[in-house]
Amino acid sequence: MSELKTVEHVEIERYLGTWYEIARFPQRFERDLVGVTATYSLLPDGKVRVLNSGHKGRLDGELRSAEGKARVVDPKTNAKLRVTFFWPFEGNYWILELGKEYEYALVGDESRKYLWVLSRTPQMEEGVYNELLGRAKEKGFDISKLEKVPQKQA
Repeated sequence: MSELKTVEHVEIERYLGTWYEIARFPQRFERDLVGVTATYSLLPDGKVRVLNSGHKGRLDGELRSAEGKARVVDPKTNAKLRVTFFWPFEGNYWILELGKEYEYALVGDESRKYLWVLSRTPQMEEGVYNELLGRAKEKGFDISKLEKVPQKQA
């Protein structure tokens, strides 16, 4: 499998804030969650606080949250991070595509077992979504595994 390239540079401060999960590869830790968001904020030690939230089963279902930390492992690009929710287990978080205005992101890792399509808004234009799917496919991801994540209307 070819080397997985990330974006050339990420301004961490611009990446902070809330992202809506538009689509994902199914993962055990997100099973039955809809309306999923990830909110990133800077910690005093330079790491990033990660707060993932989603509703169980339906958009008005019980809110579930998990808090973790991320650290940059490639300071040249800031595009490769390691995230931990349950120490000492860490996972890769690679920013593969990023909108010019940080309006969307495609996140995965070199194993190609993880993939997320993220947006700053609860809905994403179909054209942008399809473009990101094409780029993911070019990068070697099996996009047939992607499942859309229901979000509340903006």
